[in-house]
Amino acid sequence: MSMANSSKRIFITGIAGFIGFHLARFLSKRGDFVVGCDSFNDYYDPALKRARAALLREAGIEVLTADIREPDILGPLMDAHQITHFVHLAAQAGVRFSLKNPKTYAETNLTGFFHVLEALRDRPTTPLIFASSSSVYGLNTKIPFSEEDQTDHPANFYGATKKSNETMARSYHHIYGIPTTALRFFTVYGPWGRPDMAYYSFTKSILEGKSLPLFNRGNMQRDFTYIDDIVEGTVAAIDLSAPFEIFNLGNNQPESLEKMIRLIENHLGKQALLDLRPMPPGEIQTTYADIEKAKNLLGFTPKTSLEEGMGKFLNWLDQYSGANIG
Repeated sequence: MSMANSSKRIFITGIAGFIGFHLARFLSKRGDFVVGCDSFNDYYDPALKRARAALLREAGIEVLTADIREPDILGPLMDAHQITHFVHLAAQAGVRFSLKNPKTYAETNLTGFFHVLEALRDRPTTPLIFASSSSVYGLNTKIPFSEEDQTDHPANFYGATKKSNETMARSYHHIYGIPTTALRFFTVYGPWGRPDMAYYSFTKSILEGKSLPLFNRGNMQRDFTYIDDIVEGTVAAIDLSAPFEIFNLGNNQPESLEKMIRLIENHLGKQALLDLRPMPPGEIQTTYADIEKAKNLLGFTPKTSLEEGMGKFLNWLDQYSGANIG
């Protein structure tokens, strides 16, 4: 990817989150001006977000504390920093949490996203690139998942909010002409990742000698996609700034949870204590991204195998778990 000829001024919501942090560092290194906001909520330990934010600030990237659920805050921030591109990554994530706390998802993913669209309605030449999710494919049984597939059978409320975001964005694009790209991320993992994600929580459980719940007796597959590959695809989408597009960003190679657990066990030299459980409501057995469209229009070619990516994550965790982060 070219590091030259880029002088964009990019605003990132959720900048202290997992993907936002890595994206901000990449964009800043290649010469873009980057600023962003985060609410530093306590869905997972905010110490990890604060540690990410501290590294961003050390790199000269401004990290603001702001909550997208509040109206009328984003427009003035965009104007103050003369923003040319808007990347929206702030969201309430996680499938299982949505079963117990749907209101949080409505407030952040629906109302918060509405506030993003309203800010851009007044600045309609600013391209919007935002995080959707593989969860929009819901109960689809045809794999791999293609952008052309129907997405009107969500398996959980989290997926429903992400599908709603795509629909809301399409209507604002149609009426106001906002250039918009939705990125359907598939199970993103890597260093500085989210502690609620299976690969992270499984590792901590094995380290602490706790049993780890394995749903559907481990018979589940995920299209694990390494963070650096996701960042490359996202940057390509920013640079393309298409009128309106939806892209899958996945590794195009589903892997079993059992394989992931074996990789963790081998690295730690410690066996997992498995608590085999039935499939819970809202879960999907297999995710698998068709990435032909992203290859053709974004030049997206994921390069990181699960073995390599998990090795990098586990080496990072070795370094930072002693620092009481996450």
